[in-house]
Amino acid sequence: MPPGGGGPMKDCEYSQISTHSSSPMESPHKKKKIAARRKWEVFPGRNKFFCNGRIMMARQTGVFYLTLVLILVTSGLFFAFDCPYLAVKITPAIPVVGGILFFFVMGTLLRTSFSDPGVLPRATPDEAADLERQIGNPEDIANGTSSGGYRPPPRTKEVIINGQTVKLKYCFTCKIFRPPRASHCSLCDNCVERFDHHCPWVGNCVGKRNYRFFYMFILSLSFLTVFIFAFVITHVILRSQQAGFLNALKDSPASVLEAVVCFFSVWSIVGLSGFHTYLISSNQTTNEDIKGSWSNKRGKENYNPYSYGNIFTNCCVALCGPISPSLIDRRGYIQPDTPQPAAPSNGMAAYGATQSQSDMGFLMDVHELCCAAWLERHDQGREKAPDGRDRKEEVKRLGSPPLPLCHLTLDISSSSDL
Repeated sequence: MPPGGGGPMKDCEYSQISTHSSSPMESPHKKKKIAARRKWEVFPGRNKFFCNGRIMMARQTGVFYLTLVLILVTSGLFFAFDCPYLAVKITPAIPVVGGILFFFVMGTLLRTSFSDPGVLPRATPDEAADLERQIGNPEDIANGTSSGGYRPPPRTKEVIINGQTVKLKYCFTCKIFRPPRASHCSLCDNCVERFDHHCPWVGNCVGKRNYRFFYMFILSLSFLTVFIFAFVITHVILRSQQAGFLNALKDSPASVLEAVVCFFSVWSIVGLSGFHTYLISSNQTTNEDIKGSWSNKRGKENYNPYSYGNIFTNCCVALCGPISPSLIDRRGYIQPDTPQPAAPSNGMAAYGATQSQSDMGFLMDVHELCCAAWLERHDQGREKAPDGRDRKEEVKRLGSPPLPLCHLTLDISSSSDL
């Protein structure tokens, strides 16, 4: 029975106290398990990721695989059946130039398809709630009350860019005001910075971070298509001069297939390249051109605030400017939630809130507090144990005061050292 009554005390070992309070030795392992999960695994948009998040694509990739098949099959037939004949009859530079164009086309295609187009991160719940509080009724905010019904945030904000008024639209999905030239892709369910369009042929959105590679892809594909089509026709003509037209087609049926594919695709590819050349020279996006954002029909004073007024400068900025880093950090680790405790109102300090300090130093402080509390609360001024030994020496010998966990909490909370 302790002095002052109250029932039997249960001994609480020091190791038990430290385990229940914080467990500093186990926390690194727990944090390591949590940190092993990467951000792409919980990405909210409708995207597919491969190679541990290094490759990012849209969910609908069927047309992209069709693009790959058409390029690989057509180019493969050309190198297998046409190039050997043309290299002997004309020049061996033909397969070399064709190979350079082919690898450039495949490189720019994969770079466009596998990269982050410029996805904007969504607002966190706290950021979204803070935005709603900012746009709420000022009287309700001052009184600490809220309006009865749901009040959606305003859909637009206006900013001035190079003397032109530009509206920033609010995205109810991402809970952000989209920056200028950004738009929300309904297929990928992401807001994309400098959104151009969603291209199913490359299996990805085309935006700020991959537009130059998309343009290089369609431009180089135009050259490759024209190159293959021209030399396939040359191959057929040379063979027909030797054995007749029908015999030439029978001797090289692959050339017929290549000519048909190139003939029906060259018009759209070359036309698309010309259209995007115009967009780059005027520093516009497909989205802006379709909507007529900077058309003179909207007003005489309406103009494109992003154009530098020079075709050469616009092209250099679009094709040679620096590539901005990805904002979503898809391969980064998810940091475990570490809520910061509020300032104590009654002098109580939580043991877990001191984990940023030295663990061993803090444990020694707790041990000293427990020893002092045990002497003050249970000795009541007695300096000798019943067997004649000094109490302080006994505490040092035992290494842990026989205090229940509830008494430990009370004693720590009353200490001003923490």
